[in-house]
Amino acid sequence: MRIVIVTGMSGAGKSTVLKMFEDIGYYCVDNMPIALVEKCVELAVAGNSDLKNIALGVDIRSGQAFAGFDAVLEHMSNAGVKYEILFLACADAVLVKRYKETRRSHTLAVGARIDKGIALEREALAFLKKKSDYIIDTTHLLTRELKKELNNIFVENGKFSNMMISVLSFG
Repeated sequence: MRIVIVTGMSGAGKSTVLKMFEDIGYYCVDNMPIALVEKCVELAVAGNSDLKNIALGVDIRSGQAFAGFDAVLEHMSNAGVKYEILFLACADAVLVKRYKETRRSHTLAVGARIDKGIALEREALAFLKKKSDYIIDTTHLLTRELKKELNNIFVENGKFSNMMISVLSFG
């Protein structure tokens, strides 16, 4: 069984990634409450379920409970549960643009500017980014490129490469 925790910046593509995981046969739950993560994994690992692989979307929408996520991960590790963390990153300017396109407000930017919410979220997720097995920056990725990267990592068990080369020509 493969357990993947999908997390990262709001607007970086977590919901899109979870849909891609569903397409490759994972059981997916988006916006999983922190209090239920351990119980869900426990039930899946128990062996009496038909689940082969699960992907759990966990992010800042959990509110105050998110602060306890580090303890949940540590407890799972101590219990011998093997999991992988996929962190989706994105540049602030692109996140602001995506929020403006969808006309949604940031969870942490209640009554404030979107960029303030993004900064608070980046700070809150710093511990999780450090623990991540995979970090994918979606700033310049097209959906098909993101899908190819996920397939390389989670379907073909290929080597993860987080290098990006940009070629810019003036002429």
